[in-house]
Amino acid sequence: MTAVPVFDPVIHAPGRLQICAILSRIDEAEFAMIRDSIKVSDSVLSKHLKQLEEAGYLKPRKAAVDGRQRTWLSLTPAGRKAFAAHVAELTRLAGMA
Repeated sequence: MTAVPVFDPVIHAPGRLQICAILSRIDEAEFAMIRDSIKVSDSVLSKHLKQLEEAGYLKPRKAAVDGRQRTWLSLTPAGRKAFAAHVAELTRLAGMA
């Protein structure tokens, strides 16, 4: 029996799904780039990032750039795997329509 892909409620929220989609295609992205891409406030993005980090899906990296602290974000291997499984499940469900 083939394992059924996993529908992941942590990833499924629209903002978190967009974050994972962006990060799945690159090694890392700066906080502001993601914020601007998904058109949310800093506080809303921070809440989404915290949930992804608590699930073990996201790894933040802080670095000073031009004297200012910047946050860079990347998906962990577990995050990449969970996102791929979630997309597979969405694709399977869409195919049933």
